[in-house]
Amino acid sequence: MTGKAMGSKLFSIDRADFGRFANWCLIWLFMANIGFMALWFVGAPLRPWEILYGGLAGLIAKYLPRILRYIIFIGVVTWSCLKFIGGLFNLTIESLLYSVQFFAEIDPSDSIEYILAGFFTFIILIFVWKLMKRDTNFKNPLLIIAAAGLTFALSQFDIYMGKDMRGHYFRSPDAGAEFASARMNSGFANAPDGKRHLLLIVVESLGQPADNDEIKRKLFGQLKNNPAIAARFELKQGIAPYYNSTTSGEIRELCGRWGDYYSLLNNKITLDKNCLPYQLTQKGYQTHALHSFNGRFFKRAIWYPKTGFQQVEFGDKLIKRGAEMCGGVFPGACDRDVPPMIGDILRKADKPTFLYWLSLNTHLPVPTGKNLRVENCEKSSAILKEKFPMICRQFAIFDQIEAGLVAQIIAKDFPATDILIVGDHMPPFFDKHNRTQFDPAHVPWLYLRWKNGQ
Repeated sequence: MTGKAMGSKLFSIDRADFGRFANWCLIWLFMANIGFMALWFVGAPLRPWEILYGGLAGLIAKYLPRILRYIIFIGVVTWSCLKFIGGLFNLTIESLLYSVQFFAEIDPSDSIEYILAGFFTFIILIFVWKLMKRDTNFKNPLLIIAAAGLTFALSQFDIYMGKDMRGHYFRSPDAGAEFASARMNSGFANAPDGKRHLLLIVVESLGQPADNDEIKRKLFGQLKNNPAIAARFELKQGIAPYYNSTTSGEIRELCGRWGDYYSLLNNKITLDKNCLPYQLTQKGYQTHALHSFNGRFFKRAIWYPKTGFQQVEFGDKLIKRGAEMCGGVFPGACDRDVPPMIGDILRKADKPTFLYWLSLNTHLPVPTGKNLRVENCEKSSAILKEKFPMICRQFAIFDQIEAGLVAQIIAKDFPATDILIVGDHMPPFFDKHNRTQFDPAHVPWLYLRWKNGQ
């Protein structure tokens, strides 16, 4: 056989081999990515590497038995889902994998979004199992090159479709990133003198508005526009950079550094002397932490005391104190019932007290029902109800929290207290419509400093 004939045979594509190539594309390019491709038009985290890795896995697996190909496909989809979730919630893959152990603590059945995502993933996996009866082991070099080229093209198209959302996902600090926080920028607790209490509130998913005038109007509205508060407190408002998820926001404000809580789980660490609660105990303050969810989640029951909190109360104790139960993906004590407890704790304190509260109920997605009292969120904002219903439900809960705080801090018997309220991270909406209403890099804060002579 001549060299020309051999080359012609090598690069000719017969119909059967092309059929195997088409089967491969259907499984490893289309079915492996269809759920994420559907989100191109509403906005979602970029995932070019997941597409490239998935295509490579498909090329390696194409000659394997059906069951092995299916196991590899499940692995590709699982990895893609984990990376997608990490992008939504600004979690590194290491943080997300560490967090898997806590998934039993949440209730995804309270979210129609999670139910639908799980249902469609299940349908895809069933359909792919049937498709894998087909032969995908194409051998023509031109088709192998074409498969690699299509995989690369799809990854680049994913970047193109998500170009407007760059910077909204996967926010982690670069090495040497300059540190800043609401506590640092506001001056909260800079010079504790023991003459007033200190109250720090970290609000779940409280984001800094971008160009949305209605959200700007609503943010801290009940606190900023109340004459009784203005008479008692000096108000200062600003923004602070954030990275990653809620626990990173807590470490940012409590311990004055970028990072997360993992180092605090080290058995060799009993107290982190760089954290504010510990530092305040050294100045004679009582330290007390409240969180509306359970203490097992993210092991807060272990690391809160290591930051210096002498007393810690989680959702179960808050409910025993009288809080109602509120549902959602993270069921726990109703945030609206916590401000009266804050007032009670500070009124009864016989020593200067640092009180910390991490809220819960505005964790996305915010469902209707579940005792959250968000069904008529148009009472909070008709504009948000019409254009951004999920944001509207969030602000209905923010309004409940603010109303409860206002009632406490303007009461005649409320003791002298400096108050700092700050978001942990922007609300992690997956869609562009809602997500772009918020600054992707900063969270808002409001500092209410007790006026001298009050």
